[in-house]
Amino acid sequence: MFRRLQALILVTVLVVAAFSTGQPFLFYLLYLGILVVGGSYVLVRLGLTDLEAGYAVSQLHGHVGDRMRVTYTLRNGSRIPKPWLEVHNPTTLPGGLPGRPITLGATAERSWLIRTPLTRRGHFRIEPLHIRTGDPFGFFEAAATVGQGVSVVVYPRLEPLPMWKLPAASLEGSHASPERTLQTTPLATSVRPYAPGDSMNRIHWKSTARHGEIQVKEFDLEQTADAWIILDLQRGIQAGHGEESTTEAAIRAAASIANKALDENRAVGMTVNAGRTAYLPADRGGRQHQKIMQLLAAVEADSASPLVETLIASVGRLRRGMTAVIITSSLDPSWVRPLAALRTRGVACVVVTVDAAAYARAEVEARAALTGDRPVFDAEAVEAAAKRTRALRHALAEYELPAFTIVPGRELGEMLAR
Repeated sequence: MFRRLQALILVTVLVVAAFSTGQPFLFYLLYLGILVVGGSYVLVRLGLTDLEAGYAVSQLHGHVGDRMRVTYTLRNGSRIPKPWLEVHNPTTLPGGLPGRPITLGATAERSWLIRTPLTRRGHFRIEPLHIRTGDPFGFFEAAATVGQGVSVVVYPRLEPLPMWKLPAASLEGSHASPERTLQTTPLATSVRPYAPGDSMNRIHWKSTARHGEIQVKEFDLEQTADAWIILDLQRGIQAGHGEESTTEAAIRAAASIANKALDENRAVGMTVNAGRTAYLPADRGGRQHQKIMQLLAAVEADSASPLVETLIASVGRLRRGMTAVIITSSLDPSWVRPLAALRTRGVACVVVTVDAAAYARAEVEARAALTGDRPVFDAEAVEAAAKRTRALRHALAEYELPAFTIVPGRELGEMLAR
C-alpha cells in the first residue's frame, strides 16, 4: 500500500507538472510511469492464470526421527511465462516446510521434493498450498491457495529392546489350556491325519511313515503374559526440556515396550496419568499398536494426580496372569505398596523409573555449554533428590520388585536390559 501511495503521488505530480509547463521531458516521464504501472498490473493479473499446482505428502503419520517427503508440482498451461512465483505451505510442523521462488516458462512444468525430519511428536497440520506472485517494483501482488490441508500425526520414537523381557506369566484356568492356531509357532504339540487344505510344510514325515498315512503337525499359541503399561505424567515431577526431558523419555519407553510386547503376540493395555486419565483396554495386533501410538502422540505431562491414585484406580482392570509395567519419575515411595498388593493377586510388576535429577543436571549443563559458563548446581537440592532416590530403591528392593532406571545419554535398549 505504501508503494502504491508513492506511485499515485508521483503520477499526480507528473500530470500537474507536465500540463502546467508543457515540457516534452515531463510528458515522457508521465508516459513511462503509466507504462510501468500499467504493465506491472497486467503482469500480476496474468501471473496466476492457466497455472496448475499441487503437492503430495508421502505419509500422514510417522515416528520421531523419520523423514517425511513432500512433492510439489507446478505446470504453466499458458504461452505467457510466469517470471516470479513464490510457493509455500503454511504448517504447524516444527521447523516448517521451506518455500521456494521459481520461474516458469511458457507451457513449462517444475517439480521438486522436500525431505523434512519429524523432530517432535504430536498432531500437526499442513495447510493448502499458497502461491503468490507480484511485479518487480512491488506495486501489485496476487495470491491463491490450492488443494486441501492435511493432518499429520507424529508418533514417539521407537527404540529396539533386544534384551527386554517381561516376567513369566502364571497362567491358570482357561489361560492354561492350549489354543490351536493355523499359524506356524515354536509349539508343535501334536499330530493328526491330513485334511484337504493343509500345507505341505506341516507334514510330519516320521509319524507318516509310522502310521502309514499322512500326518500333519498341530501348533499351539505361545502362552504369553498380557502387559498393562501405566504411564505417569504428573506435572510437578518432570524435568528437562524437549526431547531430553523425563516426559519424552517416559513416553518413548512406553511406546517401545508396547511395541515389543505386541511383536511378541501379547495383548497390551495402557493407563496414562495425564490431565484426564486415559484407559486403553488390552488387545493385540496392528490395530492396537496404532491406538497406542495415537494416544501417546497426544498426551502431555499435565496431570495433577499422584501415581498412587492412578494405581488404585487401575487395580480393577488388571487380571491374574498380567504383567504391570509402571513408568514414572516419581520418588514418592507411597506407590510401591499398591504394587506389592498386586503380586498377591497373581499380577507381576516391573518398574521403570526416569531419573528426574539426572535430566535436570543435563539441562543445566547444556545451558552452561551454550553460554560458556560453568554449570552451577544447588547442592541441597541434589542431596535431597539423592536421599529420596535411595529411599525409593530401598522400598522396591524390600518388596522384591524388579526396577530399571532411565538416564539421559544412553540407549533405551541398554538401560532396559536385564
